[in-house]
Amino acid sequence: MPSTVNVGKSRVQVRVADAGFAAYINGSDFSFQVDAYAEVAHGVAVTDWPLCRIASYRKCYGIDPEEFSSYRNAPDSEVFMAYLDGQAVGHVVVSTNWNGYGHIDELAVHAPARGHGVARTLLEVAQFWSRRKGLPGVMLETQNNNLGACRLYERCGYVVGGVDRLRYRGIDPQTREVAIFWYLLFAEDPAGNAS
Repeated sequence: MPSTVNVGKSRVQVRVADAGFAAYINGSDFSFQVDAYAEVAHGVAVTDWPLCRIASYRKCYGIDPEEFSSYRNAPDSEVFMAYLDGQAVGHVVVSTNWNGYGHIDELAVHAPARGHGVARTLLEVAQFWSRRKGLPGVMLETQNNNLGACRLYERCGYVVGGVDRLRYRGIDPQTREVAIFWYLLFAEDPAGNAS
């Protein structure tokens, strides 16, 4: 299901991942700048969350192109790639989660392509995929050190559904990294009586 969105003078196109997925992953920079850790405050805009400022550093979660190979063209999952002016610059992996929501397992945009609507377009494709499956909404997880992602999800209508302060402690017992679970609900109430 191709999706084309005009963004300024650039064109963002999204289509099902193809054989070029591994080369695109291996040739992309998915790192981001970390300047602070946020304290999630429910019902408060991300821009108003209290911050613990730190010495700035680049963070990159390693992405293995084989990790989601079974998701491609499967009945309950899919991998989509985004192209900006014909170049592969982003991807989203979406599946049906155990709780019935669409689950964005991964969303990443090549650093030089950020700010062109690529991530927003990929979120829209994941939302469209989830709606076509008849799911009640979409969920995803990010961290309190990725404030750009948190602001994006909030702008796209996602709300914080939960926070897990222990999720990353097994990797680093001293980490200040906290998991934030975001939800976009398609209906006003869980029973789906309003849309």
